[in-house]
Formats: sequence, structure tokens, C-alpha cells
Amino acid sequence: MHNQTISISAINTWSIKNSYHLSIMTTIVLVRKNNEVVVAGDGQVSMGNTVVKSTASKVRKIEKRDVVAGFAGSTADALTLFERLEAKIEKHAGNLSRAAVELAKDWRTDKYLRRLEALMAIGDKENSYIISGTGDVLEPEGDVIGIGSGGNYALAAGKVLMDTDMSAEEVAKKAIEVASEICVFTNNNIKILKI
Repeated sequence: MHNQTISISAINTWSIKNSYHLSIMTTIVLVRKNNEVVVAGDGQVSMGNTVVKSTASKVRKIEKRDVVAGFAGSTADALTLFERLEAKIEKHAGNLSRAAVELAKDWRTDKYLRRLEALMAIGDKENSYIISGTGDVLEPEGDVIGIGSGGNYALAAGKVLMDTDMSAEEVAKKAIEVASEICVFTNNNIKILKI
């Protein structure tokens, strides 16, 4: 099972994000530290260069399975994918690795799903992944994932903060704050979920 995922270095997140032809104007960060897993996202929704909402929630939790997810891209598409992820997790008895691979296969091959434009950062107590519509299931090497237009800024800030006494939640919050100071498509109205 594990050989179906691809390990990448943090630096490759940039090329994945930019080769995927989306308007992913947001910042999502997922942090694993001291047996906590936290996903955080900003609240800004933009249409072109206009902010249309500043309090959106781009993070979700599957309580029953202790899975957190954050998404970047079209909100409706991301919510559709989250529902599909939830169904896959249930179908595979909580096995996030298997569910992620199956969702990516469907996303890449299904006529309807193939048109959905989003990226997802997901995690449970054991694993973290980035799932893309190109069929990629990426297992980053470090304990921080950053996706979206401000993802690289949040990733860099998060990696530096991992060596401090800050909790996973504090690292995630500060990483989004840093990204919001640099990325015009990210605000500091932060939503955080943890397991």
C-alpha cells in the first residue's frame, strides 16, 4: 500500500502547486507535532482580485475517524471532494492511506470528478497527505504541509517554528499569520482544527 504514495521534499510543493493549473487563492497548513495534528486555513474567498468573503471555513474534521482536512481551490469542488473522502474513509474502515489513493484514482479517472479544481491537505494521527486532481497522493517528508497561494510562505514559517516550544496549534496559527502578511489572497481570519 505504502508504495502507491510518493514522498517529496518540501521544496517540491512549489512545483506541484504551480504545475497544477488552478486558482488556489488561499493558504492551508497542516502541522504534526508532539502527537497533535492540526490543520489551519485562512478565511478569505476571492473572485479574481476582489475579496468576496473574509470568514470562510476551509478546514473540516471527520470526527468519527479523527481525520482533519484543509482544501484550496473552488469551494464547491473542495466540499464535494471532502464528502467523497469521507465516504472512502468509511469504506476502507478508517485507513486514510487507502482512502487517499482511492480518492485520487477516482478524481483522475471519473468524468465528473476530473473537472473539480482543488488541492487537499489531509491527516490523521499516523499520516499526512496532499491530494491533487492530477491523481497525485503525496506524502511529504516533514511534519508541515503548506498548500495554496500562500502555502510556501506558511510552509517555510512552519518549518522554522517546529524547533521552538510552540504547540502544533501555535505553529499552524503563526504560519498562516506570516503567509497573510505576504500573500494578497490570504487573510488572518484563521480557522484551526486539531486531533
